[in-house]
Amino acid sequence: MKFGLRELLLLLILVAVPVSSYFLVFRPVNAEIDRAQKEIEHKQAMLNKLREETARSADLEKANADIAESIKTIEARLPTNKELDAIVRQVSDLAVEAGLQPPTIKSLKPVKAALYMEQPLEMNIVGNFHRFYDFLLKVEQLPRITRIPDMSIKRSAVLTGPANQNADGDMEASFTLSIYFQDDTMVKGAN
Repeated sequence: MKFGLRELLLLLILVAVPVSSYFLVFRPVNAEIDRAQKEIEHKQAMLNKLREETARSADLEKANADIAESIKTIEARLPTNKELDAIVRQVSDLAVEAGLQPPTIKSLKPVKAALYMEQPLEMNIVGNFHRFYDFLLKVEQLPRITRIPDMSIKRSAVLTGPANQNADGDMEASFTLSIYFQDDTMVKGAN
């Protein structure tokens, strides 16, 4: 068999077709497939992240609803300006029910406390310490939000002495009872 120019030319064409096909067709298509796969992976990652955020959004929505419900519960425990007198009477009645002398109460200027108001009351109570402790327990059980920021207790000078033999345990207490309330003007402005 003779190997001539025609055979050499045919051999070159046979080798050139696959090589040129690789560079002109397969390589660009493979690059396009790689880009498409990377884009698909990127979009899949974005979709997964969006699903997570959507699930988290539902959780946040539920948490917001729970917080709103908690706020309503706390606000229900806050009296308005008009109800403060009833609370003061209730505290005074608790002291008398506990067996203490009726307290002297001095109302101080209301103080703004965040979104609410705080009405400080200076109170002086005279009586038996155990009864005073019972009174404090009853004040703590009130449905309204109260606090006692300062208190001083001393042995009662009024009830001690030779004429009163049962003076042991008698005391005088001076304290500030703060009652939190909603200012009527703030409540109307919020609605």
